[in-house]
Amino acid sequence: MRTEGRGEEFRISESLSRNLNNSLVPKKVFLTAGVGRHRDPLMSFELALRDAGIERFNLVLVSSILPPQCEVVEFDEGIRDLNPGQIVFCVMAKETSDRVGERIYASIAIAIPEDSSLHGYIAEYHGVCNGEGDVGKKAEETASQMLETAFGIKPARTVSLTRFAEVRDCTTVVSAAVFVL
Repeated sequence: MRTEGRGEEFRISESLSRNLNNSLVPKKVFLTAGVGRHRDPLMSFELALRDAGIERFNLVLVSSILPPQCEVVEFDEGIRDLNPGQIVFCVMAKETSDRVGERIYASIAIAIPEDSSLHGYIAEYHGVCNGEGDVGKKAEETASQMLETAFGIKPARTVSLTRFAEVRDCTTVVSAAVFVL
């Protein structure tokens, strides 16, 4: 990488350039989920984020790639590395409904390859319960299919988290894979 300043050329070392490029590659990820209920849909969503413990971050939704060598950690380990107001990347499943009596869900799943130099996949799955079976397993199957079609391999393991809620007022459920840089 080259940059110019005051007529002089400066050369940034390749390792510094690589470090700059890797600064946004997450090192850890954790799963969390929450439910919120309120008469207002936005407040319902806010309360779901509070229940999940991630309301104090500026969340940026990203697509479904688990970076190579990204460690799946428990909530307590991941959350302590984040600060209020921080921009935090996540993959999120979200469902909101105001149809009283409905049962809704949000599920997030990660398919992790055995070879840590490969990336994995994250699948979000959400909706209204209509007897479709184990939705957490469905999310895991989807993430696994993504990995299998990309690399022709089965995951070494999958992890998932699903939150269900019976709708009262306006109800929101969220499940998220939250990245730590």
